[in-house]
Amino acid sequence: MGKKAELVAPAGNLASLKAAADSGADSVYAGFKDQTNARNFEGLNFTERDLQEGLRYLHQRGKKLYLAINTFPQKDDFTRWQTAVDRAVCLGVDAIILADLGMLSYARKKYPHQTIHLSVQASSSNHESINFYRKHFNIKRVILPRVVTLEEIRYIRQNTDVELEVFIAGGLCINIEGRCFLSSFVTGASTNTEGACSPSRFVEFSTDTADNLSIRLNGVLLNKLASGEPSPYPTCCKGRYILPDGSTSYPIEEPASLNVVELLPQLVDAGVCAFKIEGRQRTRAYIKELTRIMKEAIEEYEKNPHHYRVKEEWLNRAIRTFEGTTQTLACYVEK
Repeated sequence: MGKKAELVAPAGNLASLKAAADSGADSVYAGFKDQTNARNFEGLNFTERDLQEGLRYLHQRGKKLYLAINTFPQKDDFTRWQTAVDRAVCLGVDAIILADLGMLSYARKKYPHQTIHLSVQASSSNHESINFYRKHFNIKRVILPRVVTLEEIRYIRQNTDVELEVFIAGGLCINIEGRCFLSSFVTGASTNTEGACSPSRFVEFSTDTADNLSIRLNGVLLNKLASGEPSPYPTCCKGRYILPDGSTSYPIEEPASLNVVELLPQLVDAGVCAFKIEGRQRTRAYIKELTRIMKEAIEEYEKNPHHYRVKEEWLNRAIRTFEGTTQTLACYVEK
């Protein structure tokens, strides 16, 4: 089969990083505790001290740390992102995950030997775009958006030598990553600059006398759930709204989670070298369990690629960690 597939796990804190490493991740991706990364939620992410400890923990076990600096700086605070790149290089991270053209230029010029991955936030979904980033910034890898099909991945692989990484499990973002402004319209806080879709300071959960749960974002009702009904992530795209006929529906995106473990052979055959689990904002238990499942699946495939079969227990274990109650192959397979 050639080079082994890499499993990339998320971490929003040091405990999750260690859990990911101990559960079979080959590498972990994380971010600083500020708006330079696209999962800038309160109580999450890393100080330099935690990153130093995390790096030691990973490197002692032959694993890697990738640091996401993948939001988009504005004119009045550009130096914060430059400083983040400087800190990452000084710490010795194995790769920096970047999206902004200015940051890519800064990092490549100042640190010509630093490994750079192109973030999914750059939304680079064709080989011409990817090769542009390769030519001008010498990126080693691109994380593809969750809107490409297997055949599109295969075509991209045939037309670039940049490594391809895709999401294999976790939450979905069907609004082209790095270009979504839904929550910005409702909250005034941009996901792409502040680093958090639906920042927690705007989220409100409330219950009525019948124990129905209402979810609001900056006062806008996104969903009303009956007692015991699974709660989707409080974002505009996953809101359940009243339609003109009076019924309610998820018109933009159902609260389903990505799980393409059954597509492992096709994805490897298409040229994917790294599989990424979404969820830096999720719990240590989620990261531990999903990492174990995906590692088992990858090892099972590599052991016997021609007779790979998905185990029902993988699907059953995964669904217990997911948002909502369904799993999807999303855009990888055309309907």
